[in-house]
Amino acid sequence: MNGVALLATFGLIFIAELPDKTMMATLVLSSRYRPLPVLVGVCAAFLVQTVIAVAAGGLLRLLPQQAVLAVVAVLFAVGAVLLVRESMAEDDDDEDENGRKVTGFGRIALTSFLVLFVAEWGDASQLGTAALSARYGDPVAVFIGAFAALVTIATIAVLLGRVIVRYIPLKWIQRGAAVLFAIFAVIAGYEAIFG
Repeated sequence: MNGVALLATFGLIFIAELPDKTMMATLVLSSRYRPLPVLVGVCAAFLVQTVIAVAAGGLLRLLPQQAVLAVVAVLFAVGAVLLVRESMAEDDDDEDENGRKVTGFGRIALTSFLVLFVAEWGDASQLGTAALSARYGDPVAVFIGAFAALVTIATIAVLLGRVIVRYIPLKWIQRGAAVLFAIFAVIAGYEAIFG
């Protein structure tokens, strides 16, 4: 296994994901739901996406970027609307004393998986992982480096989500996330239209 490929991949993916939409999505999910099932779902999504990126290698770059960006823009726009609607809902009957929705482990993990799985399509870290896999020719090292970076970021986001929800009302976190999702939708839409 190529240690340089592993370390280079970890560093690049870690830096790419720090300010990324997937970290924000994980932070929002962990502020809304119990952290362990969120982390399990998010890590499962990262596992699948990393396998796909490594397996695709450089071929992933051949997909029409505008189509991917258009779908991402629509998904983030829908996500923004849903977050705003949820933040304005007055029905708190299904929440615990911390304002978190009471739901089973499996449902939270599946929700987290689906949100992150969709958010990662066409993401810089996915494309970067594919490019690094093609460049280094060591899919195992690239997989380990990328997956380790993604799990590290997810863990940081889950821990931050637990702290933030203690000081900021959930509805404001959701509204802030909705603004971020709307910004990501506009950026992806702009890139889809104007390249």
